[in-house]
Amino acid sequence: MSFTTVFENIAKIMAQYWDVFLIRGVSMTLLLSVITVFFGSILGSLFALGRRSRFAPLRFLIVAIVEVIRGTPILLQLYVGYFIVPQILSFAKVSDFTSISIALVINSAAYVSEVIRSGIQAVDKGQTEAARSLGLNGRQTMLKIVLPQAIRNILPALGNEFIMVIKETSLASTFFIGDLMTSYLTVKGRTYLSLECLIIVGTIYFILTFVLSKLVGLYERRLKSRD
Repeated sequence: MSFTTVFENIAKIMAQYWDVFLIRGVSMTLLLSVITVFFGSILGSLFALGRRSRFAPLRFLIVAIVEVIRGTPILLQLYVGYFIVPQILSFAKVSDFTSISIALVINSAAYVSEVIRSGIQAVDKGQTEAARSLGLNGRQTMLKIVLPQAIRNILPALGNEFIMVIKETSLASTFFIGDLMTSYLTVKGRTYLSLECLIIVGTIYFILTFVLSKLVGLYERRLKSRD
């Protein structure tokens, strides 16, 4: 098969199935990524704060969860979420999309918690001691002094996490929830043109991640220029 034939096939596929890739696939991939990073950041923040708790059983539980998630393949976690979440939430009708989203959120939370924890630890301890000497308690010190500075250091890392999640959502196609890789499987099944469909999907993934990485880099440079 010549390159000319490949490009001609790509043009034909995009002319006929552009909505499958660009509307359904991209929108579902971005939606899943936004849900994952947003709720993963919230849960990850709770994990990071929980690891600083004086309640030892809580610290042990959170550490165990984070280590298990970081030490197992994400595809395995998606399978667990796909089969376990509907049983746990048996009182509600849980869709495949919801089950996979929950699994991705928990996975993201484990990594985000480490990012947040390192951001908190990067704040000079002298500022914490100064805040306590001024009469602020531990919670006030964390909310008013430590977290605002930590968040500034964390945001670029969260941007990179969003980029990683966009690529990780490709594994969700195993469960046909409508993401970009699901679009590839759908169009490939109709056209029997695997290579051309892979090139289209790969190009879309590259454009999404490239643009986002440039935006994150621009934000990091602006943060550095303010220091």
